[in-house]
Amino acid sequence: MSSLQAQTLSDPLPADPLRVAADWLKEAESGRVQPNPNAMVLATVAASGSPSSRVVLCKGIVLPAGYLVFYSNYQSRKGEELAARPRVATLFHWDDLHRQVRIEGVVEKSPPEESDRYFASRAWQSRLGAWASEQSRPIGSRAALIEALRAVGRRFNTPPVGPEGDERDDPSVVVPRPPHWGGYRLWADAVELWVEGEYRIHDRARYTRTLTPGSGGAGFLASPWQAGRLQP
Repeated sequence: MSSLQAQTLSDPLPADPLRVAADWLKEAESGRVQPNPNAMVLATVAASGSPSSRVVLCKGIVLPAGYLVFYSNYQSRKGEELAARPRVATLFHWDDLHRQVRIEGVVEKSPPEESDRYFASRAWQSRLGAWASEQSRPIGSRAALIEALRAVGRRFNTPPVGPEGDERDDPSVVVPRPPHWGGYRLWADAVELWVEGEYRIHDRARYTRTLTPGSGGAGFLASPWQAGRLQP
């Protein structure tokens, strides 16, 4: 039996597609199949109906609740589109593992304390960058961006930054999280699992469920997953 034949989805299908996705992500990370195995393409929609996509890093698949976590600038193009139209689609593709996961759902901001914890775990230079960059906005030159970074460094009394700056980690450097930067939770209501098959006879399964807003408008309650196979 070839490696592709051995990878087909079980029959009956797994009950929870996000658990499968989390297992696949863990395998991709442990196997170091690519530089950023947690990279996922995130698609949003503008007011005009024009779609846009970019790569973000998934910082966790939270089970059994059923949401993914990623971080970004709330004032960026994606942040503005998420605020106005929180329905999104995202995609993981692990070519070496012959697997793909597509996820659709609704996005909400993470609790501030969760964003604070993650932001504090980042290198201090990256924390300065979150303050200095008005993400997605025009800027006159690369030099202007570096100067903005240095100005933020002076504001927070950090070591020198920039092309000739200090690249060492220093846990004593304090740079708080800016209010325009933080986490998102993507609550999944549709998941497709895809496994490459020989002769393009791929294995596909689509799962759907219904999300109901939780009490106080935070989070969601989810119905059980409904699953079915799709033709390749």
